[in-house]
Amino acid sequence: MIQFDNSYLRDLPGSYLRQAPDVAPAPEVVVLNTALAADLGLQIDDAAGWFSGAVVPPGADPAALAYAGHQFGGYSPTLGDGRAHLLGEFLGPDGRRWDLQLKGSGRTAFSRGGDGKAALGPMLREYLISEAMAAFGIPTTRSLAVVMTGEKVRREAGALPGAVVARIAASHIRVGTFQYFAKRGEMDKLKRLLDYTIARHYPGAIGALGLFDAVVAAQARLIAQWMGVGFIHGVMNTDNMALSGETIDYGPCAFMEHYAPGTVFSSIDRQGRYAFANQPLILGWNLARLAEALLPFFDSDESKAVDLANARLEAIAAIYRTEWLAVMRNKLGLHGVDPGDGALADDFLSAIQGVDWTLAFRRLAGVFSDEGAFLALFEDRAAIIAWLPRWRARVATDAKAAMLAANPAVIPRNHLVEAALEAANAGDIAPFQALLTQVQHPFAPELGREAFTLPAPIGFGRYVTYCGT
Repeated sequence: MIQFDNSYLRDLPGSYLRQAPDVAPAPEVVVLNTALAADLGLQIDDAAGWFSGAVVPPGADPAALAYAGHQFGGYSPTLGDGRAHLLGEFLGPDGRRWDLQLKGSGRTAFSRGGDGKAALGPMLREYLISEAMAAFGIPTTRSLAVVMTGEKVRREAGALPGAVVARIAASHIRVGTFQYFAKRGEMDKLKRLLDYTIARHYPGAIGALGLFDAVVAAQARLIAQWMGVGFIHGVMNTDNMALSGETIDYGPCAFMEHYAPGTVFSSIDRQGRYAFANQPLILGWNLARLAEALLPFFDSDESKAVDLANARLEAIAAIYRTEWLAVMRNKLGLHGVDPGDGALADDFLSAIQGVDWTLAFRRLAGVFSDEGAFLALFEDRAAIIAWLPRWRARVATDAKAAMLAANPAVIPRNHLVEAALEAANAGDIAPFQALLTQVQHPFAPELGREAFTLPAPIGFGRYVTYCGT
């Protein structure tokens, strides 16, 4: 039994449409996150039924949430949950409030011609990548289960096994949720959403300015952490930016292997808008859209409100740079703060262009005892050899353990992800389970699991990801 308490539906009329999930004809649990369920104090009586849409859990009140959003820079006034159903909210043992949502659970009023369904592969990808992010310590939604529905869904690749992922989130309030009401001029509903978001996520924030400042801080920290592990979200639309500061909506995401700032994996990002190096810029762009939605609540005088917004938007780059430097100091083993740390970090990135991102940082930690393994990563060693003495002069002599704890040995390597998903589609879940086990322990020593630590073999080719809709 899950004790639901559905405050979003109770407090924010007009922000959702009640709608039951499609009934899955033959649900079958593929993977169940029993550890997460235990942490959240959940008693799951019917995983196959509850998490497929076949059975609505007692106390649940299914609904599709309304929101708008800028998608690749173009505004869509009505997006909403086109293939997802919020079952409800519950309180964890620590009193924190969580959403329980199904994704891939059928058509809603927001489906815009889509089938509302999801294939097994993308749902397993969300489960795997979100578990990796959680293991890295990066704020993220989590996957509670993936359940096959017993139906086939038709995609570019043909008929694929249908599946639903059950997702846990601090909430599903997005920048696009605020845009939805702001663009429609529904100020009363926008004010209720503002007050609700403050109470739920940032109770210490005072008014719209306080909320905006808190969201800026949370998002700057989040994107800096993404950059630290080479994560590329792939679709940083405003409807995919959660005000809670969690990573949300794992579609065409992937982890960069060989470092190139312009790296893009998503098949639909043809212009590179959401490339690796652009993610901090899109952070600012998305937050500007949030500021526009909140502008009437910054100050009753429009001119003053614009000035307040602009001052905060101009500060975002510096806030992000501070968060990014904190991440880099941890990864490079730099204790304390030195004025030259920014240049040291920037020059390291320049030196590792074309080198595997994860291995470069991980093996740098081993330089204290084995410089050769690190230098073997480089074809042209001139820049890194010139950089190393500067780093040695700054790094703490006992930094190795801290660096190993900050730099993962295992990430979800693209070739391993694809192999695991392909096997799962064919009915073999073992490769997925093996990879999941490894990414859940990213900082453990490499010994005995070397196959999960190395880049794709020659011939794997250019990697392309798809959103799964």
